[in-house]
Amino acid sequence: MDNKINSTIFKAYDIRGIYPEEINENIAYNIGRALIQYSQAKKAVIGFDMRKSSPEIEKGMIAGMSKQGANVVKIGLSTAPMLYFASWNLNTDVAVMVTASHNPAKWNGVKLCQKKAMPIGEGSGMEEIKALVMRGKFIEHKQTASVKNNDNLKNQYLDYIAKFFKKGLSQKKIVIDFANGMGILDKAIYEKFPQDLKAFYLYDNYDGSFPNHEANPLKIETLKALQKKVVEEKADLGIAYDGDADRIGFVDEKGEAVRMDFITALLAKEILKKNPGGLILADIRSSNAVLEFIRKYGGRVHYSRVGHSLIENQMRKEGAIFAGELSGHYFFQENSKAEMATLAALTILNHLNTSGQKMSALTAELKKYFQSGEINSDVNDRNAIMEKLKNKYSDGKLNTLDGIRIDYPSWWFNVRPSNTEPKLRLNLEAKTRELMERKRDEILKFIRE
Repeated sequence: MDNKINSTIFKAYDIRGIYPEEINENIAYNIGRALIQYSQAKKAVIGFDMRKSSPEIEKGMIAGMSKQGANVVKIGLSTAPMLYFASWNLNTDVAVMVTASHNPAKWNGVKLCQKKAMPIGEGSGMEEIKALVMRGKFIEHKQTASVKNNDNLKNQYLDYIAKFFKKGLSQKKIVIDFANGMGILDKAIYEKFPQDLKAFYLYDNYDGSFPNHEANPLKIETLKALQKKVVEEKADLGIAYDGDADRIGFVDEKGEAVRMDFITALLAKEILKKNPGGLILADIRSSNAVLEFIRKYGGRVHYSRVGHSLIENQMRKEGAIFAGELSGHYFFQENSKAEMATLAALTILNHLNTSGQKMSALTAELKKYFQSGEINSDVNDRNAIMEKLKNKYSDGKLNTLDGIRIDYPSWWFNVRPSNTEPKLRLNLEAKTRELMERKRDEILKFIRE
């Protein structure tokens, strides 16, 4: 097996590549050794997703971590949120999730955390681990550490999430599309409430080849079967998981996809009931309607950069109680500032029950502006174009937290560079459709000329 390391597998938020050329047991072994040498960890926990190659990657990671002196706890088949739960619940020094999330079957990789589910990413350890792996020389330990199974963690995790659901209010009819991914593990949570939830399931068998559709609820085309089933069953809510169940999407009772930043607003409203005046993070692409909504219900709100490791670190730094990202990541202090997709679903169901309203009615207040969606442009010199944009729109309010966001009274835009490709990503919002389309086309022409 090829042991040559392709440096491009080290991404901003995780390590990910094509199996077995770019990620395999031997390469995972070196990543495991590098993780422990960098972190000086004595105790590690590891889980893996349903991909055929995942047990092999897990084996390599465990061999590397134990060789480097860390005692390893195995939790087996796991969602990413369950792995984060294990990190703080078992008080480990590092945590590893073997997954390539929503990527196609030929991909695999690992997500890495330090104590209390604190992510390792760009600026928080990834560069150091990459350097160690590429060098391939490690401090030798005389004795290999222990490897043990923990068979109780899964039920502890399921019981923990279930306790947040408010029973006995009214029965809701729901449809859940698991996309053949790890969200299936959380099916047991919904089945704890037969009097409260009548659930219909789509693609609820593990299959890492994703035979039905890509496990990515951010893409509207992946929601077609869910939308159809919601309408057919006259369901109250549709729920869609991604591959490792750290992201989640929603469909209202009319079969319409709900913008993921609108879900941030609704979740924040519920969370603020328990934490009045708390700080919420919304990623910089979020609608102004979301920020206005959060403030209306007593919350403080700050923008965050895009990217789960960056958001979690900012939550800790600023003391945020909740954060939402436009891609469907929702971060809860109940999971040590990490994602917990099923908690997001149960919180939305609680909100439906306590408000007595339909999902479309709950989001109606937020549908006040017009968005372009994220539009990518291939460019040669990203920094030069962003500088030109700053100069051209210098009369607007500039924010450089993530790329550039420039606000005007009736519209705003954000342009960010891709972490992995020579692309710029545009998001734009305006008070009228005509203004949105005109400004969208104006800025795209400027970027692409």
